[in-house]
Amino acid sequence: MIYCVFKKIFDLLISLILLFLLAPLFLVLAILIKRDSSGPAFYLGERIGKNGVPFWMIKFRTMVIDADKKGGPSTALGDPRMTRIGRYLRKTKLDELPQLINILFGEMSFIGPRPQVKKYTDLYTESETAILSVRPGLSDFASLYFFDMDAHLGSNNVDQKYADEVEPKKNLLRLKYVNTRGIKTDSYIFFKTLLRIFIFK
Repeated sequence: MIYCVFKKIFDLLISLILLFLLAPLFLVLAILIKRDSSGPAFYLGERIGKNGVPFWMIKFRTMVIDADKKGGPSTALGDPRMTRIGRYLRKTKLDELPQLINILFGEMSFIGPRPQVKKYTDLYTESETAILSVRPGLSDFASLYFFDMDAHLGSNNVDQKYADEVEPKKNLLRLKYVNTRGIKTDSYIFFKTLLRIFIFK
């Protein structure tokens, strides 16, 4: 109970503070994205949240318009659909910053299983449905393990590789979070994520 209250207060306060402090950075990145390629600065992707409720996850756009019509859902290493600024945003994880808005609205948390598309949540086994019992987050064990997803997938047959190799491992790590979540686990993932971001490893 204490953990749940602490988590909600932390998510609300920290997301609000960060959105206020990072507003100038949001503006600069939005301008750079718009100047680099045509289309909106933000990308909205439908994801499945807690208790199976869908929501729109917000990211800075890193690909050309209609990228989904020009290739599969997974991003290959050196994917030609990526914009110049998009490559930098993905490498530094700056493209994820707009999800602070999702956290502020209570759709996501700082720490929790990364939200997935319906295509994959529909394939969850009975035990894997437990993943949807908690609020999705910006980072979890799976995010740390697959920190550089593009490099892990490589450049060939990436959609099949993701489905066969990555998604099953991610689900195991998502379940690990669900079964061990608490202040200690959240703190570990939070600070480990910051370290990974700032040392780029």
